[in-house]
Amino acid sequence: MGSFGDKPHAVFVPYPTQGHINPLLQLAELLHYRGFHITFVNTEINHGRVLKCSGLSTVDRFSDFRFETIPDGLPMSSTRDVPTLCESTSKLCLEPFRKLLAKLNDSAVSNVPRVTSIIFDVPMSFCLTAAEELGVPSVCVWTASVCGFMAYLQYPQLDERGLTVAKGVNYMSDKYKHTPIDWIPGMKDIRLKDMINFDRLGDTRDFMIKFTYEQAKRCFNASAIVFNTFEAFEHDVLEALKPQLPAIYTMGPLHLLCQNVIKDGSNLVDSNLWKQDEACIDWLDSKEPNSVIYVNFGSITVMSPESLTEFAWGLANSNQYFLWIIRPDLVGKDTEVLPLEFLMETKERGLMVSWCSQEEVLNHSSVGGFLSHTGWNSTIESVCGGVPMICWPLFAEQKMNCRFVCTTWGMGLEMETEVKREEVERLVREMLKGEKGKEMKKRALEWKKAAEEANSPGGSSVLALQKLHREVLLSNRK
Repeated sequence: MGSFGDKPHAVFVPYPTQGHINPLLQLAELLHYRGFHITFVNTEINHGRVLKCSGLSTVDRFSDFRFETIPDGLPMSSTRDVPTLCESTSKLCLEPFRKLLAKLNDSAVSNVPRVTSIIFDVPMSFCLTAAEELGVPSVCVWTASVCGFMAYLQYPQLDERGLTVAKGVNYMSDKYKHTPIDWIPGMKDIRLKDMINFDRLGDTRDFMIKFTYEQAKRCFNASAIVFNTFEAFEHDVLEALKPQLPAIYTMGPLHLLCQNVIKDGSNLVDSNLWKQDEACIDWLDSKEPNSVIYVNFGSITVMSPESLTEFAWGLANSNQYFLWIIRPDLVGKDTEVLPLEFLMETKERGLMVSWCSQEEVLNHSSVGGFLSHTGWNSTIESVCGGVPMICWPLFAEQKMNCRFVCTTWGMGLEMETEVKREEVERLVREMLKGEKGKEMKKRALEWKKAAEEANSPGGSSVLALQKLHREVLLSNRK
């Protein structure tokens, strides 16, 4: 076998949504660049979407960076909402994953090195069992914020204090939502309304509360946990967490680390589930610096037609330029048509597309603000672009991200959950034209500089990548 037999082989398993696939793919690219054979495991339905968007050549580009698939346990025609997908993958994915690993390790079937590590997204913690059975290191990747991770760990305390929805408390009411949460190490000025919540999920809410807490706790059994953040950004929370979870590696923002480590700057592979619109960059090129508000609510957010209309008229009435990403499924199964009057009113000031390269957009000089759901990928990419945020958090740890963006990091404005066009108009104007917006732009640029330092030679994220390689991924190899 020679050098082929000595090549380390990392198997990556992301949770099957775009926001989770991206950071794991970036880490896979980094390890591939450092000499690893990579197997990237998508679900069957998502692999089909990637092929439809990008073609076979995208996933068949390198002999040592291969894509494999496992079923997610759901019928191909069924709805893949978050609770249903979490329940299915946690119960039904382990056995097909075992079979895949056996195939990869069978030299008579697969001409690849033996698997030496499994790197998985936290909700796919069945991979821990598989790694233990193989006797190889397991690395879990937390694709959200460290402050969000710490908040997930507080569920028992919330429950004991009678502050969870499961106890029958309407914690979003005025009576409860400003209740101070002052016991979390490394986190200040937190309110009950900022804690992790799944209150929009109805009957599946309690399942998600239990599921997310259990998945976070399972991280403690892994060989290491990777956070897509950098030391200076979430310093206090990290310092509070390290005594509990010592094998922490902060190596983010991962997309910036990729750009700095992989010198040619080219993306090795593509795993987009939506076709990207390239024309929006030309449109941004025609606009003045800091004159455009970028609007994108991520890959899984679903809003009501009424909220869509309120956002539309808020943007129209602000009289500012806007680039708005409207996914085909943004309002669920309904095909919502924006009011004709809105389209006529904004045809010279607005551009709407179904998907884009968000990193490229947020690094464009004409973008002066980002109206976002405050998902972690969006937040960390906004930091790297030096772009302040208008935060409309809805789900999971997004409200905690929002709180940190608006207070600890000083680069955002918070928006109420119930969308009103007057508030949208006011916040967009303040962000692009107001004094607060200017101050937040300054803070965002300071954090951009700190992120660049962390991902430069000798920076904390670069050193963390080297340590993960040396201390964990090659620890059991001679």
